Amino acid sequence: MQPIFKEKFIERYSQLTDFELFKECSLMPLRKSIRVNTLKIPIQEIKNRLQNFSLEPISWCKEGFFIKGKGIGNLIEHALGYIYIQEAASMIPPLALAPEETDLVLDIAAAPGSKTTQLASIMHNKGSIIANDVEIPRLKALSINLQRCGVLNTIITFQQGRYFKNFQFDKILLDAPCSGTGAIRKSLKTLLMWNPNMIRRLAGMQKQLIKTAFQNLKENGILVYSTCSLEPEENEAVIDYLLKEFDAAKLEKINLPLKSSPAVLEFEKNKYHPCIKDCFRIWPQDNDTEGFFVAKIRKSD
Repeated sequence: MQPIFKEKFIERYSQLTDFELFKECSLMPLRKSIRVNTLKIPIQEIKNRLQNFSLEPISWCKEGFFIKGKGIGNLIEHALGYIYIQEAASMIPPLALAPEETDLVLDIAAAPGSKTTQLASIMHNKGSIIANDVEIPRLKALSINLQRCGVLNTIITFQQGRYFKNFQFDKILLDAPCSGTGAIRKSLKTLLMWNPNMIRRLAGMQKQLIKTAFQNLKENGILVYSTCSLEPEENEAVIDYLLKEFDAAKLEKINLPLKSSPAVLEFEKNKYHPCIKDCFRIWPQDNDTEGFFVAKIRKSD
């Protein structure tokens, strides 16, 4: 039996996209994808080792592949940390952040670690990453994944993200807790949990987190905000809040080789800052992935 989309959900999302296309794609199985962990193994060696699987390169991430085959999670390559099973769209935020080997990086909501391990790989295990989260079970998963992937440049911290104070990070990734409406293909229960009040509560927390993140960013530093939500309140409205709160917050375009859709500039009588057009909004039907939202902000000096 197909999941029932709530009437308010249909009404809301019909204002944002072609709802029938969105519904059709959201009810399709999600394509499996992996990222090669180049801290441990070259890309070509993984291609040689996984010849019994169908691998299709992900255009926006040279280490990423769509993969067809059974038992991927049971592969020895997975257990040894040679590959990370990671949704293709979730590879975008670390690529947008583009940390360098000398950077001090904060991953403010890091668990279970897909993006943290990707950041460490981009940095070649150099520089320093602070990987933070607020739930012990999630921190356990984060710790296991960091060890499995041979990450050496990362320290785990356990605190509410809003309590970070007086730091000067070069780069910050805020992959914010969200409603997950872009990830219905992975979790159909999202449709049952969804309600406008939940969205408003989450948006309040996200605004608090992005303000804290920006305050802990050094001048000329980069903050990447991302969610797997498609809600304007959790995305464009949060960036609009930051731009209005801080004159030094400047949006930058994200240039990656995949299809994206226009950012939402007006929703339910709310008009957002015109610079919001530079945000990166991906619907599931755009690239046959999860839906994702990514914004890249520089703290001008």
